[in-house]
Amino acid sequence: MSSPVESSYTYEDYKKTADWLMATIEQKPKVAIICGSGLGGLADLLQNKTVLSYKEIPDFPQSTVHGHAGQLVFGELNGKFCVCMQGRFHFYEGYSCSKVTYPVRVFSLLGVETLIVTNAAGGLNSTFKVGDIMLIKDHINFPGMAGQSPLRGPNEERFGLRFPCMSDAYDQDLLRLAKQTAEKENCVLQEGVYCMVGGPTYETVAECRLLRTLGADAVGMSTVPEVVVARHCRLRVLGLSIITNMVVSDYNCTNHANHEEVLEAIERRAKDLQKLVSNLVSQI
Repeated sequence: MSSPVESSYTYEDYKKTADWLMATIEQKPKVAIICGSGLGGLADLLQNKTVLSYKEIPDFPQSTVHGHAGQLVFGELNGKFCVCMQGRFHFYEGYSCSKVTYPVRVFSLLGVETLIVTNAAGGLNSTFKVGDIMLIKDHINFPGMAGQSPLRGPNEERFGLRFPCMSDAYDQDLLRLAKQTAEKENCVLQEGVYCMVGGPTYETVAECRLLRTLGADAVGMSTVPEVVVARHCRLRVLGLSIITNMVVSDYNCTNHANHEEVLEAIERRAKDLQKLVSNLVSQI
């Protein structure tokens, strides 16, 4: 009996989807943007758009989370051809890691060179406040440490190496460019370590204390699998989080995290993030 493996897709599966997209769209994007919860407005900035529902695209997963529209938007952002994912996929939705990251492999076959990932995250760093935008400088991959990696199984050499390095997961040049762009806009950025947990529950008090001790500044339920696959495919990566709530780390606290609060916090800072990403893309 063969041993179970994570990936249920072949190189030809990814290529089939990429070939369908290349036959359907005129633009060939160099930048891909994954829009987190409530951040789909980034795609509205694109000009000369082509919008494709995930349901139209061969083998594409379907997004089930409120705040995720479930469509790819191709177009120009400040003169650069881009593709935006309005809605990502999550491990907690029941998808395998290979399915969560399916679009990233397709993007690499389309010729994408840079991936920008955005998300909503809970603040662990006590100096952060709700509404802060955090540049992700590194991550802690709890599902990956437990064996839930999108790279588990036979390696596909046409994408990348068997053992890709993650010490440079977030591109230093893009981090510097983001800081410079934010400074010109008088937009204050935080910088920190993003920790991915499986979800869909928010963290316990003990878990939050543990994550702080480990050096995490923000926590969420997405992003890291896509980053891992992007680096495996040799894409440059920039990550941005909006701090939508401060985690509960005191047993006497009466606050409770909820998804509605997350979406409300995003709405307050979404335009600032959109402006930052738009101006950043023009310089890539």
